[in-house]
Amino acid sequence: MWRAIFFMLIGMILIPTGDAASKLLSNAHGFHPYFIAWARFALGALLVLPFIPRSCLTVFRNPLAWIRGVLLAVGISAITVAVSLDDLADVFAVFFVGPIISYILAVIFLKETVNLQRTALLLLGFCGILIIARPGFGFSAGLGFALLAGTTYGTFLTLSRVAASQEEPQGLLISQMVIAAVITTPMALMYWPSQNMATLGLLTVSGASSMLGNLFLILAYARAPATRLAPFIYFQLIGALFLGWIIFDTLPDGWGLLGLGLLLVSGFGSAFLRR
Repeated sequence: MWRAIFFMLIGMILIPTGDAASKLLSNAHGFHPYFIAWARFALGALLVLPFIPRSCLTVFRNPLAWIRGVLLAVGISAITVAVSLDDLADVFAVFFVGPIISYILAVIFLKETVNLQRTALLLLGFCGILIIARPGFGFSAGLGFALLAGTTYGTFLTLSRVAASQEEPQGLLISQMVIAAVITTPMALMYWPSQNMATLGLLTVSGASSMLGNLFLILAYARAPATRLAPFIYFQLIGALFLGWIIFDTLPDGWGLLGLGLLLVSGFGSAFLRR
C-alpha cells in the first residue's frame, strides 16, 4: 500500500506541472488549448514508445483501452481549455468532482469495500477543496470545462483500476497516449501554431509531465484499490497551489491553508486507517 501511495503522490505532482506548462503556452504564447492537448499526447507517446516491449502492443485489441483513450482525450482537452481561462487552483477545485465520481463508481460497479471512516475522510478532503475554492463566484465557461474534465477523469480512474488487472502498465500508458493523440489530431491541425525553442521546451515539459504522471497513476492503481487511493488524488490541488505560487505568483490565504490542512488529514488519515 505504501508503494502505491508513493507512486500516487509523484503522479499527483507531475500532472499539474503539465497543466501549468499548458497555461503558460496558452496565456503567454497564444497556443490554442486543443493543439496543446494534442501535443501532450503526441510527445508523451514519442517519449515512452522506445521503452515499450512489443508484447505490450496487444493492448490495442482491448476495447477498454480505447474507452480509456477517448476519456483521456476529452478530459485533457477540457482541462487544457479550463486552465487557459481560469486560475489553476480554481480549475483544480472544480476538477475534483473526479475522485468523488471514481469512488462511487468503484463501489457500485467494482464492488470494492467501503466503510464509514473512509467515506468521511474522502468527504473531509472534498470540504478542504471547497474551503480553498470558496465557490461563491459565477460559474464561468472555464469552470464548466473543468467540471467536464473532472467527470471524465473520475470515470477514467475507475476504468484504470479494471484495466490494470488486464494489461501491463506500459501497454496501458502507450495505448492511452496514442489513442488520445489520434482523436485530437484533427483539432490540432486546425490550430497549428508557429513555434520556437522556448515553446518547444514548454511543450516537452507539458507532454512529459502528463505522460509520467499517468504512468505513476497506473502503477499505483495496479497495487491498491481505487477507493483506498481516492483521497490521495487531492494532492493534485496541493501541486497546483504550489505551482501557482512559484510560476504565477498566487498564494493561498488563511482559508487556503485551512483547506490544505484538511486535505493532508484526509490523505494521511486514510493511509494510517489501513495500516
